[in-house]
Amino acid sequence: MKAFILIETTPDKVKEVTTALKQLDEIESADAVAGPYDVIAILKTENEPNIAKIKAIPGISRTVVCMTQNK
Repeated sequence: MKAFILIETTPDKVKEVTTALKQLDEIESADAVAGPYDVIAILKTENEPNIAKIKAIPGISRTVVCMTQNK
């Protein structure tokens, strides 16, 4: 399973959130971006993703998860 996670952070927490995401095994990449979201992460896993673990990272205020439909 692959998903794109669009993340809004609390002020001045982009670097900390990006660093924390990169520590998770299922995160393929995490990058700070300009635009309506602060970070976009790519999640890749064979199992059901643990989105709650991602949302629990300090500094994340909102997430939108877009799962791919490719098989």
